[in-house]
Amino acid sequence: MELKWLLCVTLLALGILAVQAHDMDEDNDADDVVDIEDDLDDGIEEVEESKSETSSPPPAPKVTYKPPVPTGEVYFAESFDKGTLDGWILSRAKKDDTDDEIAKYDGKWEVQDMKETKLPGDKGLVMVTRAKHHAISSKLSKPFVFDTKPLIIQYEVNFQNGIECGGAYVKLLSKTPELNLDQFHDKTPYTIMFGPDKCGEDYKLHFIFRHKNPKTGKYEEKHAKRPDADLKTYFTDKKTHLYTLVLNPDNSFEILVDQTVVNSGNLLNDMSPPVNPPREIEDPNDQKPEDWDERPKIPDPDAVKPDDWDEDAPAKIADENAVKPEGWLDDEPEYVADPDAEKPEDWDEDMDGEWEAPQIANPKCETAPGCGTWQRPMIDNPNYKGKWKPPMIDNVNYQGIWKPRKIPNPDFFEDLEPFKMTPFSAVGLELWSMTSDIFFDNFIICTERAVADDWASDGWGLKKAADGAAEPGVVGQMMAAAEERPWLWVVYILTVALPVFLVVLFCCSGKKQPSAAEYKKTDAPQPDVMDDEKEEEKDKGEKEEEEEEEDANEEKLGSDADLGSASQEEEEEEEEEDRKPASEEEETVNRSPRNRKPRKD
Repeated sequence: MELKWLLCVTLLALGILAVQAHDMDEDNDADDVVDIEDDLDDGIEEVEESKSETSSPPPAPKVTYKPPVPTGEVYFAESFDKGTLDGWILSRAKKDDTDDEIAKYDGKWEVQDMKETKLPGDKGLVMVTRAKHHAISSKLSKPFVFDTKPLIIQYEVNFQNGIECGGAYVKLLSKTPELNLDQFHDKTPYTIMFGPDKCGEDYKLHFIFRHKNPKTGKYEEKHAKRPDADLKTYFTDKKTHLYTLVLNPDNSFEILVDQTVVNSGNLLNDMSPPVNPPREIEDPNDQKPEDWDERPKIPDPDAVKPDDWDEDAPAKIADENAVKPEGWLDDEPEYVADPDAEKPEDWDEDMDGEWEAPQIANPKCETAPGCGTWQRPMIDNPNYKGKWKPPMIDNVNYQGIWKPRKIPNPDFFEDLEPFKMTPFSAVGLELWSMTSDIFFDNFIICTERAVADDWASDGWGLKKAADGAAEPGVVGQMMAAAEERPWLWVVYILTVALPVFLVVLFCCSGKKQPSAAEYKKTDAPQPDVMDDEKEEEKDKGEKEEEEEEEDANEEKLGSDADLGSASQEEEEEEEEEDRKPASEEEETVNRSPRNRKPRKD
């Protein structure tokens, strides 16, 4: 029991101390800042020296950056590690139908290190400015033609400042004679648009391709279905994420983020609007006949209203059984003028009219059941039936919901190979964002999955490894959190101490009682036997005292009567001899197990 109370008191004391420390931190932060700063100024050098000598943590494993190199054939690869924009062309175009002040593509691009980089020397393309139009592009080593090989496009994005409203998608610019990267703008034809985009709370990951209608020659955008995965983290965690699009010649596609599939499908089935139009369409010239009956139910024409049906009966009637409560104040109004109200000094009766005090609840009605004219409460009318309507029956002339007839679609076509898109010859970023410093890196366009994976491992993989090496472990994160929120120490202590307390409570709570077998082995007297013997000794002592008193009385009597005759002495001796066997028999009986007194618990 002492151990239990000790543990309880210890836990309670620790909890109270932690809570008090938390409260003192919150209440006295402002008052203690000056004192704390003075103490730190006096002893900071000693603290730093002691920390460096005693508690310096082991250095984190160092990740060395090495620019990635393609391990196979690529159409485009850019890591920006040269530190320049060589090979990239800044647009000098203007947007159509836009004010001249914002029509220019004058957003600023630079090659920089990431703000909180863990890999010195790893540079990327940064969209520096905000609330401006940005456009930059670069030529491929050779145009990509969709034939029998897959298309893989992959790049990295880091929203260093988060993202309010804006995109980080890329456009694969179609190969056309009119393509001029110096005039790259929003209307420049593209084959594929792919990448993240966000505005408000709408988080998107675009995959759009422009499909050419084989009958009309016009292009139409086809959008992939929205992914089921939650994309919010990729926009808010300020980490570098790897975006990959894989298009296969069998029309299947996969969209991956950090090498995990978040969306997949088929170009023929999972795009909106569909690639191929329907074979049949509704005839736009077809009209519904005038006698077409779309009513599944109609009122029964043979039904007749019953004679006792009263349509004028009210739905509610006064309760005739109600009785006015005793103490109802009929002559007192529910509201009276406020006697404490005063007319404002600036009240103008010519402009504002005659002043009247505001109404307040009648104080006399507070203790009464009610005030004013008493009225009977309203109840449902049992005779109310409402307006009579004939019952509804099935319409024998029902023809169903009318729809226009189907006719062959004059614009129908069937493209079973939408993968064979328009070739493209450049990659570009044409963006508007309300957030600056969006970081792009490690673009690659190729046809082999292994090449893209190797490129990702040498670029994004190093970033991930460096971030993981720099992050504190679980214990370090818990300690840092407790420094900011001292009350967490209570949680930590209870989490560790409570199981220990319960183990001690259940394992060490009771005292072990010796068994009867142990007494038999050692011949030690059991507790009930010892108690019986003590009681027998007590009884024996009391009887001896009584005998001594009797002897003393007899001697006194003998001395007063000159001890009597010899015959009387002989009789007394015989009586004494008779008493001794009797006392011995009583002692024998008392020692018998049957006459033992029950043990007192």
